Amino acid sequence: MNSTSKPVRPPFVLGGPWRWLLPVLLVLLFLAVLFWLPWQARQMETTERQEQLIADTLWVEQTIRFELTRNEEALAALGAELAAGKLGGAALQARLATMLKLGHELEQVRWFDADARLLASSAEPGAQVLRAPARDAAEMARASRLGRYAEPYAGALPAQRLLDYHLPLFRDGRYLGSLVATVDLRILLDETVPWWFAQDNAISLLDRDDALLAKRAAAGPGRGVYTHKRALDLAGASVMLATDSVKSEPRLLPNLLVGSVVLLALGLVASLTALWRHIARRLAAEGALRQQMAFRTAMENSLVTGLRARDLEGRVTYVNPAFCQMVGLPPGELLGKTPPMPYWAPEAMAVYQQRFAAVLAGQATQQFETIFQRKDGVRVPVLIFEAPLVDSDGRHTGWMSSILDISDLKRVEELNRQQQEKLQASARLATMGEISSMLAHELNQPLAAIASYTTGALNVLGRARERGQAVDAGLLQPALEQASLQAQRAGQIIRSVHEFVKKREPQRQQIGIQALVEGIYALIELQALKFYVVLETHIAPDLPCVSADRMMLEQVLLNLTRNGIEAMQDIAPDRRLLRISATHEQGQVCVAVTDQGHGIAPEVAERLFSRFFSTKPEGMGMGLSVCRSAVEFHGGSLKHAANPDGGTIFSFSLPAQAAPLE
Repeated sequence: MNSTSKPVRPPFVLGGPWRWLLPVLLVLLFLAVLFWLPWQARQMETTERQEQLIADTLWVEQTIRFELTRNEEALAALGAELAAGKLGGAALQARLATMLKLGHELEQVRWFDADARLLASSAEPGAQVLRAPARDAAEMARASRLGRYAEPYAGALPAQRLLDYHLPLFRDGRYLGSLVATVDLRILLDETVPWWFAQDNAISLLDRDDALLAKRAAAGPGRGVYTHKRALDLAGASVMLATDSVKSEPRLLPNLLVGSVVLLALGLVASLTALWRHIARRLAAEGALRQQMAFRTAMENSLVTGLRARDLEGRVTYVNPAFCQMVGLPPGELLGKTPPMPYWAPEAMAVYQQRFAAVLAGQATQQFETIFQRKDGVRVPVLIFEAPLVDSDGRHTGWMSSILDISDLKRVEELNRQQQEKLQASARLATMGEISSMLAHELNQPLAAIASYTTGALNVLGRARERGQAVDAGLLQPALEQASLQAQRAGQIIRSVHEFVKKREPQRQQIGIQALVEGIYALIELQALKFYVVLETHIAPDLPCVSADRMMLEQVLLNLTRNGIEAMQDIAPDRRLLRISATHEQGQVCVAVTDQGHGIAPEVAERLFSRFFSTKPEGMGMGLSVCRSAVEFHGGSLKHAANPDGGTIFSFSLPAQAAPLE
């Protein structure tokens, strides 16, 4: 057995007194269920009936509130027309009659002026003045400018209870009076409570002192077993909705007891049979588990991937031989250890502590690279994959890590990076070799001008010396200034070439496309002058900058412009136009180089970006491949498309930064 694995417990065998104690316990459980099940069924039925009563009461309460709200809205519409002076006389009486016809629970609707004098009424004779409680409600409605109910009161008929709703009327902030709608609570119950609910329950409306206001009991009085009481929540009035079910408490059904006995007896026999089968299966499963443990141990010992398990406190609970070999420590020096670990490198201790804090918080990083230190001090770059450890109950108990030694991968990546740098340097030198003749011609002009101006200055000095005259500085200054300008021009060309071909590490910085084009415009112009190509630049204003290495982007732009210029050397001179444009689209800065040359054939387009593939007899086939690698290094993409006016459009896009370059 592996020294890093936990010992396997001996299998538990159900035997001895347990074989007889378990059936006895089942019989006792059977007797307990005989008494418990009917009682539990009764409790469940009681709870279900009470919950159903509450749900139905809520529905009735919403129905009553809906009917009252409908009357409130109708009264508000009438009040708006009265306040605007649009209704009166016969039209007003017809409107009041319509409201009574649509709302059967409405006893009458009256209109009082600001002095509580009756102006109109839907019923004759009606109360000419407001009662004292009603006047208080009207005053409170006037003060709040909102409709308000008054407390219920007795009507003219026996057992009649009425409820007034007062709606204040205003015009331009001036109080005009109030509309009063009177609701008959008994009719309200008859209209809103459905017959099926009234057959099972006695429904009552109560005032704040629990005095009966209205009642509907189609099936007789309730039994007081299932009851519920709920407030109607009326502004200004305290009215409670009470329900009392006519159902009695549930009875214990005899057939339920008989069925329970039969089912439990059958369950007892089935459980005893299943118990013996379970014991046999468990013994077989334990044997298979031991085989699987042995297989897993052999498999883990043969892995080249390091495995490490930690509990929720960060304590190492398991390591395999590959991990021990990776860190150069035996299992005895790793198991049970808590951070800081002996294989943590001192220079990365802060990063380790930060990741360990995340592990304790249950937020471990699933995949990351770091460095381990062997016992002999050698640093080992590793790639770690973290996954949570979950037990059979679904509880998170720790973390399992898979560790890969990526030393060889890092060496390969470093070699590839060095080769890529050499390739880019070779491409830059090849580019400068191609434009060397144009560079010599361009430098010859400022050098010849410098020689001419200095020769003229020397001649002036010589003639002055022969004549014994003083030299006029005004004659020499223009020549010397022109010589200085030509020297600066030559120096700028040489500095551009030096910056372009020198070898250095990639350095990302904020770069504006406008500044990038201006930096190598002299080199692009040298190539364009050779083939009589006209240059155009269209850089969008306020273009965001990009984070990139200036030298690499200059090489990309110079290669693309050189290809475009050379593609137009065989076409008519008036069509030799090269356009450099830059735009901002969907978070990307897009740079396009458009020529009007011969275009790209389909068979050439398939291999256009392949290394060592070129359509030029003297070409190396590395230019476009290097360009694509440089663009992808910055997180962008390089592509080409046919120009509708003839020729080709090469474009590359890079992620834009937050703000434009100033």
